[in-house]
Amino acid sequence: MKALVFHKINDVSVDTVDDPRIEDPRDAVIRVTSTAICGSDLHILDGFIPQMKDMVVGHEFMGIVEEVGPAVKNLKVGDRVVVPFPIACGTCFFCNHQWPTQCENSNKNYGPDGAFLSQKGAALFGYTDLYGGYRGGQAEYVRVPYADYGPRIVPDELTDEQVLFLTDIFPTGWAAADWGRIKGGETVAIFGAGPVGIMAAKSAWLMGAGRVVNVDVQQYRLDMVKKSANSETILWRNQDQVVEEIRSMTEGRGADVCIDAVGMEADRSFFDKAKAVFNMEKGTPKVLETCLRAVRRAGIVSVVGVYGSAFDNFPIYRWFDKGVTLMGTQAPVHTYIDHLMKLVQEGKVTLHDIITHTLPLEQAPYGYEIFKHKKDNCVKVVLKP
Repeated sequence: MKALVFHKINDVSVDTVDDPRIEDPRDAVIRVTSTAICGSDLHILDGFIPQMKDMVVGHEFMGIVEEVGPAVKNLKVGDRVVVPFPIACGTCFFCNHQWPTQCENSNKNYGPDGAFLSQKGAALFGYTDLYGGYRGGQAEYVRVPYADYGPRIVPDELTDEQVLFLTDIFPTGWAAADWGRIKGGETVAIFGAGPVGIMAAKSAWLMGAGRVVNVDVQQYRLDMVKKSANSETILWRNQDQVVEEIRSMTEGRGADVCIDAVGMEADRSFFDKAKAVFNMEKGTPKVLETCLRAVRRAGIVSVVGVYGSAFDNFPIYRWFDKGVTLMGTQAPVHTYIDHLMKLVQEGKVTLHDIITHTLPLEQAPYGYEIFKHKKDNCVKVVLKP
């Protein structure tokens, strides 16, 4: 089969690889009909999450069931399914407590410590050996472990484009808003106007936010979130400017909820990059630090942007002094997906309006190029195997 393979930093290509097969009674094999490039895929491409050998990448995918293991009773050949990006068993302590991203059984590198290069949580599709080493979905076919727990059957009336983002970015945006404990009327400041930031804005409105503001360094992405999610926008020029604009909107207090939908790969100055090299850090905590400044006292900072290393001189004093609640991790997609599917089915939310590029799988390297370097006003790339 054809698949997008990561070889080394900044080197991906569409190669011929072995077809997947059933390896466990709870497996299924899916013929991929749609898949997408995610900002988290860039963490591998750029070396922020290390991967030392070739790997089929991609964790946002859906398709048609081609084969099922004997223990899979909820799916049959021909079913059209969407697949959550975390791989979870459905039976362990954390799965039973609605935290499938902390699954104890799916990742051979699982452990309680959460260290930089070991003891991670649940496995993720196509997201390095640290997260289980499973092949991803930017391919013609993919093996889906624990297929009796993860995949959801898609209603016939919904297109791929309408539901594809239930794999990751909509549940991730929903988690960001949910962790912000939005009850109604809050001002929510979202750092990032990429796919996850847009989905967080849509989610905040659905939960009753009174005001939603997105911050980004790219005007075209701010234009997209204004159109797609009806957000107010702030163009990032520097940290002080952004913090002051948010405080000016909130009688000097700061936002009730700040969402970090950027993570460690925020834009950096030469000084920031040099500092990171000296301190052996991956990326920068600049956006998280800005959230801690821009949120009001006793507010909430919700983090769905990925962070992969320790950071020197992190302002923990500000978190303590302001009484800020801080929450973040990979989104527990299995916990949210059925409710979110219903929202899509009932027409209460539109997800596919952020797609700017649809390409055949063979053009995936080009898709990565325009997505990474923000060319051609690229917001979201969907690939068709």
